[in-house]
Amino acid sequence: MLLKRTQIYLEPKQHCQLKKAAAERGISMAELLRRILNQYLHNQQPEEAYLRIVSLGKSGRTDVSEQHDRYLAEALHQGRS
Repeated sequence: MLLKRTQIYLEPKQHCQLKKAAAERGISMAELLRRILNQYLHNQQPEEAYLRIVSLGKSGRTDVSEQHDRYLAEALHQGRS
């Protein structure tokens, strides 16, 4: 894996907690920061609008099986605006 050196400034409390968490996991602070950053970046990926309506639970609508295409189109349109 090709890595780029980066310098950051942490508050003393952050540094202490990060060092302790890394030691508990048996990894370096740099590796823990990479893992945290990967998780953050993964969670920042925008979801497609249609995925936000899947498995949301009860919508209260009684015509979803008949009108699902319309509801999907509305959700996609809202996701673009």
